[in-house]
Amino acid sequence: MEGRFRILFLKVTLWTLVLCSMCTESVFAAEGNAHGENYDIGIVLDGENALNTANSVSSEDNNSQEGAELPVNTPIKAVPLEVNSTQVIQPAIVRRKIDVDKIDTENFEIGVFVGLLSTEDFGANMVTGVRVAYHITENFFTELAYGISDTTETSYERLSGGAKLLTAEDRRLTYYNISLGYNLLPGEAYVSDGLAFNTSLYIIGGAGITRFAGDDLFTVNFGAGYRFLANDWLGLHIDVRDHMFEIDLLGIKKSTNNLEVHGGFTVFF
Repeated sequence: MEGRFRILFLKVTLWTLVLCSMCTESVFAAEGNAHGENYDIGIVLDGENALNTANSVSSEDNNSQEGAELPVNTPIKAVPLEVNSTQVIQPAIVRRKIDVDKIDTENFEIGVFVGLLSTEDFGANMVTGVRVAYHITENFFTELAYGISDTTETSYERLSGGAKLLTAEDRRLTYYNISLGYNLLPGEAYVSDGLAFNTSLYIIGGAGITRFAGDDLFTVNFGAGYRFLANDWLGLHIDVRDHMFEIDLLGIKKSTNNLEVHGGFTVFF
């Protein structure tokens, strides 16, 4: 009897261990599904991809059975989705390509201008000149300018009945100056819906020499301008300047303001 009880006790113990192991495996499997995957998606590969997969496996394992049939459809385990995942809808927007003209990499600018110079007491007369600029940065630039204007008779000469204050040579006014400019409002000008040009409103000021009435007069100039870039090398300008110098033509020294308005074009090189 004692031997039978021992055998029965061993059988009960063995079955208890088996049942405990099965329960433990089920619990771990349930926890893995709860924390990791939400669902599995089966993706079917075509025959060619399956064959390539099988060939790679056979190359690694030289001892595999030759001539074994390969599965045509191979399921792939998809990455599980997150619990609070959302799908973003991307709108189909057709973007228009815009070509923006830029100034050439060269920073030098040279051009000519023509306009009107109102010389105090000598009327408004045509002025022509040349200008050379160097762009130090995108905002600052320096400029050298040279202009010529032939002045007319003063009101005193016309009313006096022939008294000449200046000779024809002394009536010619020439000036040259060096100035520093600042691009105040760079932007774009839209000619139409699909056509835009780079522009810039700038301020400028400097000093130089004005030769007039046989004297060299120290001159201070300041003003503003507008630059319109027709393309990447051609610029159109409109400028307003005031040339200030002192003159004592009639024996009385006085400061004069001589306004100039001109337009022209420049080339970047």
